[in-house]
Amino acid sequence: MNKRQALRTLAWVGVAAAAGVQLAGCTEAKPSFNAVDITGADYARDFSLTDADGKVRTLADFKGKAVVLFFGYAQCPDVCPTTMSEMAQVKQQLGADGDKLQVVFVTVDPARDTPEVMKAYMGAFDPSFVALIPTPDQLAAVAKDFKVYFKKVEGKTPTSYSMDHSAASFVYDPQGRLRLYARYGAGVAPMVSDLKTLLKS
Repeated sequence: MNKRQALRTLAWVGVAAAAGVQLAGCTEAKPSFNAVDITGADYARDFSLTDADGKVRTLADFKGKAVVLFFGYAQCPDVCPTTMSEMAQVKQQLGADGDKLQVVFVTVDPARDTPEVMKAYMGAFDPSFVALIPTPDQLAAVAKDFKVYFKKVEGKTPTSYSMDHSAASFVYDPQGRLRLYARYGAGVAPMVSDLKTLLKS
């Protein structure tokens, strides 16, 4: 390669590099989350279930808010009250943005979790939390769609049974899109951080 060809090659490399820098500047950086990013997942996209007031709810009802959806039951001894307590703390730590958070609790024990029970249960953590009470058929369908597990574990009496169930939460952005899968036990601060990121988007 002679000197002229070498200079020409260097010039093209410079142009390509400059173009690359410009393109990189135009590319929106992908947000980083603490929870598992499942943006674009083809499941758990919506629901249509009755709340404790008898009103049918869907994700569209909460548009403009980040939604954290959790499956559990009122007589759960550990995972459910811990998760709801943490979500109450999350809402408080969001400050003014706390009003832009909607926690939704879907019971996997509709036989015992009556509207009265669920109103009292949600009220113990935050009255703004919404409880959804599916029929047995609806529960089977929504659990399948959300890929969550639940199973009745018999107790000493017919009414003292417990429910094994998945312990993670599904997080939606203010546009109603499924974005995150938050595992149980991750803590308050990581959830606050993730929600702040989603609320900015």
